[in-house]
Amino acid sequence: MKATDALDMDSLRSWIGRTEEVSELLTSTLVERLYATLDCEGPVTEGAEAPLLIHHCLCQPAVPTSALGPDGHPPRGGFLPPVPLPRRMWAGSAINFHSAPRIGEQVTRRSIIDDVTLKEGRSGRLCFVTVSHQVYAGGREVLHERQDIVYRDVPPADTRPRASPSPAPTGAAQREIRPTPELLFRYSALTFNGHRIHYDYPYATGEEGYPGLVVQGPLQAMLLAQYAEELRGCAPARFSFRSLSPIFGEAQFTLNAREEDGATALWTAGAGGPIAMEARAEW
Repeated sequence: MKATDALDMDSLRSWIGRTEEVSELLTSTLVERLYATLDCEGPVTEGAEAPLLIHHCLCQPAVPTSALGPDGHPPRGGFLPPVPLPRRMWAGSAINFHSAPRIGEQVTRRSIIDDVTLKEGRSGRLCFVTVSHQVYAGGREVLHERQDIVYRDVPPADTRPRASPSPAPTGAAQREIRPTPELLFRYSALTFNGHRIHYDYPYATGEEGYPGLVVQGPLQAMLLAQYAEELRGCAPARFSFRSLSPIFGEAQFTLNAREEDGATALWTAGAGGPIAMEARAEW
């Protein structure tokens, strides 16, 4: 049987064009809790601009706890297609910012499934789902995001890397981050993400075979976007990111940045490890 025979791609691709619209009030409490999670400070008064990528904390599906799967994810189907591959991750995004949402505004996310494709990777099948999000606040469009979600097989037990990845370079600007269990748990709570690999150490190591808790990709993206904003003194007009390899909790990792052709190239990396996430901010 071919790998493609195991997935009903015609059925999965029938989800293309499916839409969803969700709204939520952007409160000062959410912003205050995000700042506390990231150990930083910022304005929390009505009308103040909210921090970059806070929209990832908004409009998340409120699935009952009893309906979550063994991994903590909501059941397959609904808005996203029911891809039967067991592992799911946020592979990357490209975001165009128009303005910042403000505290006290109603935020609406309108989403559409753009594409569903199947590829073969070294570790097995990869099913990519591409979603476009238009985010509005106070009736105006504040950003457009293209999101790539990848579903994959569990890697075979005898899978070995072909070669040791090269250590990540050091950025011209660099900041150390210590991803404590408390940080990962709080970020998962803010994004209403039940995936157990981010806060349940016995599950992450015993069931999914990771060496520790997995640092969320969107958390790394948020830290990189806000770091770019801090270095330039203003928010970027465009920001994109792509996950390349995991980073695990407790051990420190770094945010790195360098100027490149008028933009800022950014990346995260663990100590002595390869690039975990690469990103680019443009003004």
